[in-house]
Amino acid sequence: MAKQKKQPRPRAETPKGFRDYFGAEVETRKAMLEQITKVYHLYGFDALETSAVETVDALGKFLPDVERPNAGVFAWLEEDDQKWLALRYDMTAPLARVFAQHRNDLPTPYRRYAMGPVWRNEKPGPGRFRQFYQCDADTVGTASMAADAEICAMLSDTLEAVGIPRGDYIIRLNNRKVLNGVLEVMGLDEGTARDAVLRTIDKFDKVGESGVRELLGKGRLDASGAYIDGVDLTAEQAEPVIAFLTSKGADMTATLENLRAAVGGSQVGLEGIQELETIAKLLDVQGYGPDRIEIDPSVVRGLGYYTGPVYEAELTFEILDQKGRKRQFGSVAGGGRYDDLVKRFTGQAVPATGVSIGVDRLLAALAAKGRVNTAPAGPVVVTVMDRDRMADYQAIVGELRAAGIRAEVYLGNPKNFGNQLKYADKRASPVAVIQGEDEFERGVIQLKDLVLGAKIAENATLEEWKSRPSQYEVARADLITEVRKILDADHA
Repeated sequence: MAKQKKQPRPRAETPKGFRDYFGAEVETRKAMLEQITKVYHLYGFDALETSAVETVDALGKFLPDVERPNAGVFAWLEEDDQKWLALRYDMTAPLARVFAQHRNDLPTPYRRYAMGPVWRNEKPGPGRFRQFYQCDADTVGTASMAADAEICAMLSDTLEAVGIPRGDYIIRLNNRKVLNGVLEVMGLDEGTARDAVLRTIDKFDKVGESGVRELLGKGRLDASGAYIDGVDLTAEQAEPVIAFLTSKGADMTATLENLRAAVGGSQVGLEGIQELETIAKLLDVQGYGPDRIEIDPSVVRGLGYYTGPVYEAELTFEILDQKGRKRQFGSVAGGGRYDDLVKRFTGQAVPATGVSIGVDRLLAALAAKGRVNTAPAGPVVVTVMDRDRMADYQAIVGELRAAGIRAEVYLGNPKNFGNQLKYADKRASPVAVIQGEDEFERGVIQLKDLVLGAKIAENATLEEWKSRPSQYEVARADLITEVRKILDADHA
């Protein structure tokens, strides 16, 4: 009989493009999402939690730069009914399905927020993962520009609520209808040339005005030296696009005038400008001025998807990149009006507008500003001096927990007390509770302030150690009071 081949052990590794999140990271994200939830709730939005799995038909073809409906998503075929299913790639497509499915039971307009992971089957890279968190807020069922103004105001309040101060961010507004007016002036109807111009415009933030001019014309060399073919427009034909992208003036009035010149007599373009003006006025009466929200025609990302106003939240403070160079942090949120998404299900146009916050990006921004505590806050550790007295130690930890203090009993091998303190350090514990037989008989307990002890061991003199002992004895009855004193001092 042939010897059975031994199965190799699986490698303990995270799949490519995915990552694991540990205690402090999860807690920090949770705290930030709670702050965002408070703002959304204040504005009257309700929570919605949809399934992580949708049919591919429901998701539709809305991922950028893909040709097949299920390209870019994690999809599989159900054998029983031969339906393709996929993990959601954003929060908006599921919202469209939910509204279409439950529209007779939902209020209109329907205001909802949603938070959770989404998945994209794309090539991963530095800081680019296949699973990431999104935090969305949308209003479905109204064409009023007040809904768009409200989203912008709420986004501004949200950034400030989580710790991005005024002056460190700007929310920039644009409108797809204005671009449609520019394309109309150029005589570009639906077709290959129009799509090529849209793709070129979408590169404005990367290549700038000169790069867009070249790409609208004969083409240009990219950073790698490769030649990129252009759209082959003449300079005169390309001028309306350049005028649109560079329309930002010294103030809102100047910007709107420049946009009116760019769209000429196009009615759809003038309608887009009127919508921007309406949003700006609605924001102004609430105190949201150009220091927080401004009209900026250079906001072009996503214009192929949106049908009206678009907005992008950009953080303006500088950080150092991986090569030590200064650069602005950049965008952390974006959104706009998408009036055609629900129509896929109902056949009827349903106006909608919303915004999506990149949770990981926003957390990274807060960390760069020193606004989040990435150090884990561990539990109080009750050490075990005598395994036969486990009931006494459980009584201590039960008392701590009843007082609302996070705590645990050391459950490893108690033989080596040094290993228990090493464990407490690894758990980032602020306090170790110590009670041997002698302390038990005398009705006392030893408390070791591990945070203070670490500070003293790192940079204090022997005299300072004596004047501020990190371990001392207290009455057993004073356990809760004394532990709270240490916790309060460590977080002062």
